[in-house]
Amino acid sequence: MITIYTDGGCSGNPGPGGWAFVVSENGALSFSSSGGEKETTNNKMELTAVINALKYAKEKGEKEIIVLTDSQYVKNGITLWIHSWKKNGWRTSSKGAVKNIDYWLELDALNSSLNVNWNWVKGHAGIEGNEECDRLVSLETSRFLV
Repeated sequence: MITIYTDGGCSGNPGPGGWAFVVSENGALSFSSSGGEKETTNNKMELTAVINALKYAKEKGEKEIIVLTDSQYVKNGITLWIHSWKKNGWRTSSKGAVKNIDYWLELDALNSSLNVNWNWVKGHAGIEGNEECDRLVSLETSRFLV
């Protein structure tokens, strides 16, 4: 079992952004990955972080994954809202199209193929893995700032 922290963000929304995930094994941070885009949104970067984290876990053959995200959008989307979205033909409760559907489809496929325990953590609260993700997101975002 591994624990993965994820984060994503932007400078402006939309604007330049970054994503990151950090793996914790046996209580120690053991691996991290990050990236960014010149023009994106906070939600896209949050989703990209968890998608890349789950791809990493799947490639490593991990059977049980604990994901800790500071994004209510991601946590509630994958654990609660997605069931209604799928039932309603990828429409929200207000009948609008689900935003970022391509990201949600990819995340849903990964989530369905793995044993993932989704948890929300408070951002900027001194949690080591989350703070490291935030630092990496800032570094990635800064690469696109002039």
